[in-house]
Amino acid sequence: MKKIFIYIAIIGGGCFGCEDKLDIENPNEPNVGLFWETGEDAEKGVNAIYSTLHKGSISRWMPMLYSTRADIGESRSPWTDLSNALDKFIQPDYNFDPVSGVFADNYVGIFRANQVLDNVPGIDMEKSEKDVLLGQAYFLRALFYYHLATLYGNVPMLLKTSEPQDYPPNSTQAEVFEQIISDLELAVPMLPARYADAADLGRVTKGAAYALLAKAHMQLGQYQAALPALQWLVDGEGGDIYNLVANYRDNFLITTENNVESVFEWQFAENPNEFTDNDIQTPNHNYGTSLAQFTAPVGIGWSDAEARRWIIYEFDELTVSGDRDPRVAASFLFDSTDINGPDATMIYGQSFSSRYGTGPDSKRVWVRKFLNDHWKNQEGYRSPNNYRYIRYSDVLLMYAECLNATGSTAAAYPHVDRVRQRAGLQSLSVARPGLNQAAFLEQLKHERLLELAGEGHRWNDLARWGDLGPGLAVNDPAFANFEVGKHELLPIPQLDIDANPNLEQNPKW
Repeated sequence: MKKIFIYIAIIGGGCFGCEDKLDIENPNEPNVGLFWETGEDAEKGVNAIYSTLHKGSISRWMPMLYSTRADIGESRSPWTDLSNALDKFIQPDYNFDPVSGVFADNYVGIFRANQVLDNVPGIDMEKSEKDVLLGQAYFLRALFYYHLATLYGNVPMLLKTSEPQDYPPNSTQAEVFEQIISDLELAVPMLPARYADAADLGRVTKGAAYALLAKAHMQLGQYQAALPALQWLVDGEGGDIYNLVANYRDNFLITTENNVESVFEWQFAENPNEFTDNDIQTPNHNYGTSLAQFTAPVGIGWSDAEARRWIIYEFDELTVSGDRDPRVAASFLFDSTDINGPDATMIYGQSFSSRYGTGPDSKRVWVRKFLNDHWKNQEGYRSPNNYRYIRYSDVLLMYAECLNATGSTAAAYPHVDRVRQRAGLQSLSVARPGLNQAAFLEQLKHERLLELAGEGHRWNDLARWGDLGPGLAVNDPAFANFEVGKHELLPIPQLDIDANPNLEQNPKW
């Protein structure tokens, strides 16, 4: 999908309750009435939906919100407003851009998807090709609503191309999830399991739609309903498509992108002509992501988000050969990324000890997974490192969770075993056989923590398990600020509340 980097001015953005700022039409730009005519137009329209994933709010701030607000993350950013919003559940300004921008840009993606879904059905083109494009649009609309539902909860739903006079009311979080499920159920039969053309690398597949469908059901506690999607991915056709790569670290290197473990991956590339990470402001389009620049260690990046040290100690189980779990070094940069300590641990070409000594930064821990230290000694705003949104190990652990939740604990064991054995650990079937349902769930929480740390899943996991609350302050002091019934959700931007008389703020904000 390295070629899916096309922006079209005609579907460049959208919001509700907004007014046109310029009434003069530019005759050199396409308009809706003339644009949606050919199959090529349809494909460009779908490509523009993917383009939304390159916006800085989505490719940078949103992953940071998911990971840093959870108990494994923290922010020591000198930008106090950012540190408070990312980490400490303090956000007096509901229009604070790193949070409000995530809200707005997910709606940009929805606006673009709605244009495709409204206009492409009327285009005269091969039905099979049309269906694949519509399937991608349904998936991507569901994806953007999934972000909104899990971060903001009670958001307005727009299922047609929005107009300035549209003032949709809040929907409940459950209603948004049901719409996500509906879109994905439409997408699944339209999407191929694989693409024959290499130029389509990275496009949404049937497997990606099934995986997101299972996630939506699980967030609603619908474990039985999630099983058919997961069965397709593991026991059915998907089991012949996806697998675990032998080396865990290969999931995060630019040299091993789009591998057999990747179920859905956001595509990025370098473009030396860029000067912004907004997908419409750079003439040659935004190809890269600035996530690494904002999360890299002190002296390399801005270090606006990092991991809490307690998670390192969770990797206390040795491999069958007596070594440390290899996922530690693959996941984190800290004073002992190399087991031999700070003198042997390299941080972008220099030893940890030479960079930080015994000073205030010497005990910090940074998430390594989406950094570029494996191939260069600096970061920048245009990282080409793909964001692995859904990995197959995540799917296996989801399947195990659903099997356990529906009373098939024994059948859940083999899927956890696959994940553990890739890391070199003893199979759970041997290490902890015969766990009951409750004990297995606690073990599975631990397995997801170790396998998926820093990849943006922790917040939704904690929410699904009912574990969000002040009790997490034992590992993350910021949770002492957590107010039940409020901080499960972010505030809806005040600008949207002011512009839309039918929109209400989230509870207690």
